[in-house]
Amino acid sequence: MLKSHNIEINPKYYKEFGMETLVGIIKHELCHYHLHIEGKGYKHRDLDFKQLMNKVGAPRFCQPLPPNQQNQTILLYRCEKCEKQYRRKRKVDTRKYVCGRCRGKLIYMGREVFVKK
Repeated sequence: MLKSHNIEINPKYYKEFGMETLVGIIKHELCHYHLHIEGKGYKHRDLDFKQLMNKVGAPRFCQPLPPNQQNQTILLYRCEKCEKQYRRKRKVDTRKYVCGRCRGKLIYMGREVFVKK
């Protein structure tokens, strides 16, 4: 973080890609840190940043993490009037929100869990 000068690293990168990738990420973040302290261009688009990255052999970007393998829960709601069904990832405040079709009251019906492979 630029205000505190703390470097945050996602531990999932070490678990997924190993020590070599982690070292590259640390080099990358230290380049941001060093240039920011010196008052030079520390953003990805800045020439100072690109030159320092080449000098220390740090990757400019990291590999994307694989998709999350957790189960997905879908919440089910039904309109009391027209019986239209709604599937949502997040909880809906049924006291505040109504059916978009007929303005009827929404009723929570339960949840479905999808197992990702």
